[in-house]
Amino acid sequence: MRTAYLDHNATSPIRPEAAEAVARALAIGGNPSSVHAAGRAARRLIDDSRDAVAALVGADPAGVIFTSGATEANALALRGLGRSRVLASAVEHPSVLKAAAAETVPVDGDGVIDLAALEAMLARSHEPALVAVMLANNETGAIQPVPEVVGIARAHGALVHCDAVQAAGRMELDIRALGVDSLALSAHKLGGPMGVGALILADPDARLSPMLAGGAQEMRRRAGTENLPGIAGFAAAARDAVSGMEAESLRQRELRDRLEALARGIAPSLVVFAADADRLPNTSCLALPGLPARTLVIALDLAGVAVSAGAACSSGRVETSHVLAAMGAGELAGSAIRASLGWNSRTEDVEAFAAAFAPIARRHDGRAAQAA
Repeated sequence: MRTAYLDHNATSPIRPEAAEAVARALAIGGNPSSVHAAGRAARRLIDDSRDAVAALVGADPAGVIFTSGATEANALALRGLGRSRVLASAVEHPSVLKAAAAETVPVDGDGVIDLAALEAMLARSHEPALVAVMLANNETGAIQPVPEVVGIARAHGALVHCDAVQAAGRMELDIRALGVDSLALSAHKLGGPMGVGALILADPDARLSPMLAGGAQEMRRRAGTENLPGIAGFAAAARDAVSGMEAESLRQRELRDRLEALARGIAPSLVVFAADADRLPNTSCLALPGLPARTLVIALDLAGVAVSAGAACSSGRVETSHVLAAMGAGELAGSAIRASLGWNSRTEDVEAFAAAFAPIARRHDGRAAQAA
């Protein structure tokens, strides 16, 4: 039985082009810091990959710093950009919220940052600040008004860091148009290999204190021998994601809308979070009131459908979402699951979800009726 994989926001299966790039890089065998032929070949590959990742977000290649993933990239920005005060939206990824002692900026019921609250919080102090706001939420897909955040931050002399992990490859992304000072990316969210990401600086000459010292790699901003196969796979996935992005985004939106329509037809009490917000085309966060998320995730898994409950960053544990709590979801947060589509999703996956969800919802409704 083929699994209907609907968990691309946790990790997107590796694209064939990326897997081939990883294999080719493994065959090079040289250290990018070595001056012999194999080392020079490795260095060329990293330079070419830096160009490809920069092109994904309209950046200067000199501003691309390869890391072990977005968690490291977020930490590097929050700790390395030299700002003692950090403000972060309440729906940021834990890798942002736990990277620094951040003041939390509230969000509305759709999970969109409260711009008036941000303005008031920045106005309280003249301390050099950094504002952290994600471009698109990993659980609900809600897109944040990043240019507006930047405008407010600039008026108060603050920098802006943007976690763009879920947005990359799923919507048009230009670091200059956004106006942010830095972006974090992760390869495996767009069909590249796990264990590689990037921090991208809008100004390649911006001051950044490294977290890892000991070598001159990554322009002395991130010591350690580069993950050559991972970086090559990241670049290949970036190139593939950019190609035909508009058509692919439309295809995924149609699949997502179909999934939500089928689910609502099966269970009219179904709640779709951030339904009124501008959302990523691939993400749907759903809840059937009274049905625990863990129960639904396991039941769907047994039926061959892979979804998740919240973010997949808690060592396999199903925990109540801080994102939905910040949105005021209350007890309903404990029932929320996330279905997320990607480059290899098909109509059959959506149909499989509906077929598996129907009997679960009916059993739940039956029990609820008996209890009443």
